Amino acid sequence: MTIAWDTFTPSASLAGGMLVGVAAAMFVLLNGRIAGISGVLGGLLKPASGDVGWRIAFVLGLVGAPLAYALFASVPIPRIDAGSARLVVAGLLVGLGTRYGSGCTSGHGVCGLSRLSLRSLAATAAFMAAGFATVFVARHLLGV
Repeated sequence: MTIAWDTFTPSASLAGGMLVGVAAAMFVLLNGRIAGISGVLGGLLKPASGDVGWRIAFVLGLVGAPLAYALFASVPIPRIDAGSARLVVAGLLVGLGTRYGSGCTSGHGVCGLSRLSLRSLAATAAFMAAGFATVFVARHLLGV
């Protein structure tokens, strides 16, 4: 494994991680809710009375923030080495895992671990292990 030193950005990555942590902490302190994306979106699929506005604002912020950033800085173009079918299958598997794990990576990894939740620790360990195993199988056994 090698590091692409020309794209190595520890300061920006640290600042971004701190912003995510502060935003998640503020969200739980001010709203009493966990900033897990699957829970926010799931609440829009089966909306409760008076519970839609903040969810829509949250999703608009997720979509709008990168668009606003693009007005002031050049946005890197992602390179995805997978076809549409593979991406759809991967997305469906992530969604399935989110339902079985009772939350997504942001809910468990960022919010759950910061609350010292043992359930979130187990879920985070499980999805990290599954990710490591998937990459190993795909790259080293299947050569994809």
